[in-house]
Amino acid sequence: MPSAPADAESMAFQERIHQEFTPNVSAEADLVYTEVPVEISQDEQRRVKAEEEAAAAAKKAAEESAAPQAAGAPPKYTGGGSPAEWMAAAGIAESDWGYVDYIASKESGWNPNATNASSGACGLIQANPCSKVPGSGYDPVDNLRWANGYAVSRYGSWAAAYGFWTSNHWW
Repeated sequence: MPSAPADAESMAFQERIHQEFTPNVSAEADLVYTEVPVEISQDEQRRVKAEEEAAAAAKKAAEESAAPQAAGAPPKYTGGGSPAEWMAAAGIAESDWGYVDYIASKESGWNPNATNASSGACGLIQANPCSKVPGSGYDPVDNLRWANGYAVSRYGSWAAAYGFWTSNHWW
């Protein structure tokens, strides 16, 4: 976990996770342009490429077989709530909230409607493709529930996911 926060850092954390979400006025305000270079193994590169190709094929098939915009992106999130409420509803242990806050702050700035302008990754933890999130990638609880499963299955825990981030100099 990030080192023991000073009082100002602790207060900023508490304020951030309890701040009520307000949707942006324009879709452009939800775009993120973060492309973080990461060294990954050739096996991981092949797996990611296969996932991207499968997602592209599924998207193309859906677009070809559906009415215009009917099979488009999930609707943006317009509900309220705060990161603390979303993490609790997603079943994330309060002891992990600092790790989740670090990653979500870097990925989306806690904007559930954040969309990567180049990859199409979406939501608080930037699921790519967005369609891998059961429910809606833009729903903060769905996104965090998916992210919790991902962090635990891929890294073993939120602490290990945080460790991966910091050891790879992401941010």
